[in-house]
Amino acid sequence: MAMSGGVDSSVAAALLLDAGHTVTGVTLRLWGGETDSGCCSVSDVEDARRVAAQLGISHYVFNLADTFMESVVDPYVAAHSVGNTPNPCVECNRSIKFGVLFERAVTMGFSALATGHHARVSQSPNGEWQLLRGVDDAKDQSYVLYMLDQTHLARTLLPVGEMTKAEVRSEATRLGLRTATKPESMDVCFVRREDRGDFLAARAPARPGVVQEIDGTVVARHEALAGFTVGQRKGLGVAQGEPRYVIAVDGPSATVTIGTQVDLLTPTLALRDMTFVAEAAPSRSEELSVQTRAHGSLGRGRIEMGELGSAEVLLCQPLARVASGQVVALYRGDELVGGGIVA
Repeated sequence: MAMSGGVDSSVAAALLLDAGHTVTGVTLRLWGGETDSGCCSVSDVEDARRVAAQLGISHYVFNLADTFMESVVDPYVAAHSVGNTPNPCVECNRSIKFGVLFERAVTMGFSALATGHHARVSQSPNGEWQLLRGVDDAKDQSYVLYMLDQTHLARTLLPVGEMTKAEVRSEATRLGLRTATKPESMDVCFVRREDRGDFLAARAPARPGVVQEIDGTVVARHEALAGFTVGQRKGLGVAQGEPRYVIAVDGPSATVTIGTQVDLLTPTLALRDMTFVAEAAPSRSEELSVQTRAHGSLGRGRIEMGELGSAEVLLCQPLARVASGQVVALYRGDELVGGGIVA
């Protein structure tokens, strides 16, 4: 049981015990930098340890800080330095939780890896594993698990996916768990939102450049490309009558292009590194739900596969552009079909 020190994984461990499983708790030590907030902090490790003791299960701490730096933090900095906007939580799930930890669980002889994510694992009548949205729409985390495949899902348990967040807290209170009222972290674990600029500036060249209108007219200069992302409205350094948004960030030239809200809309999304939960990609004729952020409204569209894992999502109605490096997940109702990264 991957125990983050939060209420979800605490209750998940208790539910597994109630279901008759033999449970071992593991907390990952991932970040020892100057920012020790969010999940995996020193206090979180202690909370997980004490919950495990209360439940009467073994608890271990795996130090994966070097792997985390190499697989999550360094790529995060590199992506921002060329104008991309990565999702470090997705990369942590891919490389750490369902990468290193999953492989270690298999090697050590455990039958399954469990986490506190709000999502559900199911099996269709034909025996195919499915990843479904969590029951609580407001807390659903299937989007950040889009990379899971049949091998992962066959050995993955997500005990709180059938519960609302309120029900999770109620159960934690009933059990007297110390994490029952613990607030959720809204920051990336290795950098607070307000510190992102300084964090990136200390680790990558600033790369100054220009801010231009969609017709190429230069309207301002900027000091650091990493400070911009598609869809951004504030901090553009321009004063125009109609609100302006970042509609493109060009890495090689460090150029930021701005436009109106209409310019921000696009009829297609180009994706790379596509993965699918099932073995095959969906048919081009099938209309799917398109999710471009962890939470927010959904679009509708069809997928057209290209070469080498690339794809184009043809939208039924234009959506706001999504920053390169972000994830687009595709759903069939509550079932996550797959997804990719914006090219």
